[in-house]
Amino acid sequence: MAQPDLSRARWRKASKSNGQGGACVEVALNLPDIVAVRDSKDPDGSVLVFSHREWDAFLDGASKREFDIP
Repeated sequence: MAQPDLSRARWRKASKSNGQGGACVEVALNLPDIVAVRDSKDPDGSVLVFSHREWDAFLDGASKREFDIP
């Protein structure tokens, strides 16, 4: 898969992120066919790319606490 063009990504920081170096995640939902996710502390670093279907499945699983560590 070719690297998607992220030049027009509008990044939004997660509401649970904080300014004290905590878990800072940014998501770009405005790109055609993909959802992009990155670490806001490393904006030039790696970006995870998901289809909208994959992203919806992740959000569904997270809301059901499927990824909680016992």
